[in-house]
Parts: sequence; structure tokens; C-alpha cells
Amino acid sequence: MSAELDPETGAILLVDKPVTWTSFNVVAKIRAALRALTGRRVKVGHAGTLDPLASGLLVIGTGGCTKQLPHLTEEDKCYTATLRLGQTTASYDAETPVEQERPWQHVDDEAVRMALHRFTGPQMQTPPSFSAKRFQGERAYRLARAGEEVAIPPVPIIIHRLQQVGRQGADLHLDITCSKGTYIRTLADDIGRELGCGAYLTALRRTASGHFHVRDARTPEMWSQWLDRWAARRQQGQGA
Repeated sequence: MSAELDPETGAILLVDKPVTWTSFNVVAKIRAALRALTGRRVKVGHAGTLDPLASGLLVIGTGGCTKQLPHLTEEDKCYTATLRLGQTTASYDAETPVEQERPWQHVDDEAVRMALHRFTGPQMQTPPSFSAKRFQGERAYRLARAGEEVAIPPVPIIIHRLQQVGRQGADLHLDITCSKGTYIRTLADDIGRELGCGAYLTALRRTASGHFHVRDARTPEMWSQWLDRWAARRQQGQGA
């Protein structure tokens, strides 16, 4: 990132989102900072939500660059993910408690390889009940948390790459490249079902979105400091 960026008129900011932050938290922080620094409301949006328990690349657009966000949202995404074999949760991740436990020790690398092959390529995927998808006019996660049954229709996705990169006991580490709209939580649950032992997502990090990579991103705190310096340079330029 360089000093030539002008987030008031329009810029693409690459944010390394921390765990527990929502995508809206990141957008709101940058929007509030820009309003405080410029004295006016600046448009801010993102190109693809990350769950609070996920970390990694969040592509933010400001000002005129928000017009690029619909196109950027369509780009493929890359992730590193950790699945815990032998356990399942209602949310398919660590947001909700473990519901069931099953033996997993019999699952060898060949069984994993075959399961990953089964879920590589074009397919229909059912979004999780604990998601921001709308169902009967409500956010699905609100209905699910209230104990109501949620049946979201499946959607077409493509898993371009699904590879095991490590394993420690019941924890399976994967590299994933997929189309937009793919729920890695659902993929974790599907893999667990295919293996016959169950699984849920314990860690997720987005490493790339289109041609943008997390190695070029900054944390929200780093962007806050950068914006302060940008505003100082801007003031100096106006006073010259």
C-alpha cells in the first residue's frame, strides 16, 4: 500500500480481519475514521463477508471504488481451514457446542483423499442454518438460534482445489480454492458425513480473493494509523 491512495475519493483497502471481528465491524471502523478525518460521510463496503470466527483477507472499497465491489465479490476465494474429525456442532463451526462425538481414529489419509475428491468440482451446496442468508424474510441465524427449523435451498458452487496439507490427530488442515458463496463450514460438515465420523470447522483464514492476497493486507489498527498519517499529509497539502 502506498501514500498515493486516496480513500476519500476512492480506494481499495486490503484488511487482515482478526478473529471475533465481524465484516461490518471493519467497515464501520473505517467509515467512522474517514468521517472523523474528512468531516463528511464516505461510502465504504466490502467484497465478501467473513464470519466472526474467521480471520484473513477482507477487501474493502471506499468512495468511488465501491462501484468495483460487485465485480470483486464474484472472484474466487482461497482459504486455509482446520477440521476437527469425530465431532459435530449445529453451526458446523465453534460458535455452538459439540453435539455429537464419534470414533475418528479409523479414518486414514486415503479415506480423506477420496472424500476431498468427492467434494472437488461443481456441486450444489446447502448454506448452514447459522448464516446470514435470508429465509422466510428473516436472517437464518436468528431463526436457528430461536430453535426454529431452517431449510435454505442449495446453491451452485465450485470447489476448484481441496487439498490436505497436514494432520495432527483429529485435526485435519486443508487448502481450499472455491467460487463465491461457498460455505467452508458446510464443506466441513459434508466431509465429516462422507467420512462417517462427523467434523466441524475449528479455524478458517481467507488468504486470497481474486488477485488480492492477505500478505499485502493490514490489520484494522494498522489501517487506522495509516489513515491518521494520510489525513495529516492531506491537511499539510491544503495548507500549502
